[in-house]
Amino acid sequence: MCAPTDEIVASTGNQDVLVRKLDLASLSSVREFSKHILESELRLDVLINNAGVAGIDKIMTEDNLVLGMQANHFAPFLLTNLLAGLLRDSAPSRIVNVSSLLHKYCKLDLENLNCEKSFNKTDVYSVSKLNNILMTSELSRRLKGTGVTANSLHPGVIKTEIMRQMPALMLAVTNFFMGIFAKDAVEGAQTTIYLAVSEEVEGLTGKYFADCKEVTPSAAARDEGLAKKLWEKSEELVKLKPQEMQL
Repeated sequence: MCAPTDEIVASTGNQDVLVRKLDLASLSSVREFSKHILESELRLDVLINNAGVAGIDKIMTEDNLVLGMQANHFAPFLLTNLLAGLLRDSAPSRIVNVSSLLHKYCKLDLENLNCEKSFNKTDVYSVSKLNNILMTSELSRRLKGTGVTANSLHPGVIKTEIMRQMPALMLAVTNFFMGIFAKDAVEGAQTTIYLAVSEEVEGLTGKYFADCKEVTPSAAARDEGLAKKLWEKSEELVKLKPQEMQL
């Protein structure tokens, strides 16, 4: 077993734990991961898109996508598409997308989705979190009547390593305030867990939550037309193949 597996088994007592490697900076890794899941698993009850990065410079991946946007939006978008068939076959099932309150402080320009015109590391994170909510909204419409629900959330300000790529001085200041005001990882996971397993949200879809309560996201995040256009642009940029289109 690897270290994450050992830690989970030790804390839960559950021996039935399997860890699979997935590199969100590589769409080929996403496709390979999905292939293994589809070949080895009979069911998929919950898909949680949680991993992400923040505060990093403009780094282009092997897929010619900006790393921050790929890890936070394009890769989860592709992963969800590839696993949608198994989720439908396993219904009732759930998709949970971890967004952020910062989605409110940006504007989505579809012509600059991959930073073709300009780049700002703060904007990349905020826009990617807006994209998470828009993707969830479009998912809920495309999966209507299938028994698969899709919801997004703001987990709160959490002391994690997501900002580890920031300059040292800025990171030190951030960590100081995080230590005073931020939630720890267990506290920060509660809304994600709630949406993944709670009977209270059974059948509820297309909603946005914070602190285990439904809240209203920004006006842009509620724009159905924008969500549809983002979906189509994302299909283009991840080069979604006809046989991969399950939504």
